[in-house]
Amino acid sequence: MSDKTKVPPRRMGHGPMGRGPAEKAKDFEGTMHLLFAYMRPYYGKILLAMIFAILGTIFMIVGPKILGNATTALAEGFMAKVSGSGEIDFDYILQIIYLMIALYVASGIFSFVQQFIMSGVTQHTAYDLRQKIAAKINRMPFSYFDANSHGDILSRVTNDVDTLAQSLSQSLNTVITSTVNIIGYSIMMLSISWQMTLVALLTVPLSLFLVLSIVKKSQKYFVRQQRFLGEVNGHIEEMYSAHIVMKAFNGEKHSIDQFQKHNHDLYHVGWKSQFL
Repeated sequence: MSDKTKVPPRRMGHGPMGRGPAEKAKDFEGTMHLLFAYMRPYYGKILLAMIFAILGTIFMIVGPKILGNATTALAEGFMAKVSGSGEIDFDYILQIIYLMIALYVASGIFSFVQQFIMSGVTQHTAYDLRQKIAAKINRMPFSYFDANSHGDILSRVTNDVDTLAQSLSQSLNTVITSTVNIIGYSIMMLSISWQMTLVALLTVPLSLFLVLSIVKKSQKYFVRQQRFLGEVNGHIEEMYSAHIVMKAFNGEKHSIDQFQKHNHDLYHVGWKSQFL
């Protein structure tokens, strides 16, 4: 936003916030490029987190393959014992168990470090954004605050930045681990049995169809949830800041009725979005 940003007129008919329903991004790809460019000072930490995520995921992927050796040794030893030609090699199985414990502990440590680093990156990014937003607000003309409710402005500083930070934290971690999982598990499955791997891959289109159908239904509730959350925050902030005026004109009942309506709308879209 430049200092000469044209202040839009207040839009009526959408509650005290003056905001309409959330819209889809006009330039999602361009926005993501700007966001990642904004995070340039943290590229080193992100790269380090990616390395830890890859190592932690690889250890988790290798684990079942090694555990299969213990299962094989146990089955072969049992058959040998039944036939009277040998015994179960418990020493070998115990070595595998120790190795598995070491792998899973290392995987847990790597995952913890990766989550710790990414949490720091996302929170620092949110902190920087709030600093810049605060500096920008201090440069805005009074006409901007006259045309936009205080709740709307506060919602952008708090709710919108928090939503961005949470999405960033979850998305980056998920993208890294999921990519390594897909590649690693595919290689591991092919090394065990390519026939069973093909059967498993046939379920992917079905799963994708089910996920997309659920996301399509839930997305509209998430959009409405953000809108109603802004309306609740805006109504509360305006009622508290204008409490004397509201009392002077006997607006208590109208204020309570409006709050109950906004709260009721937020409750219904909130549980539907989370449930789906």
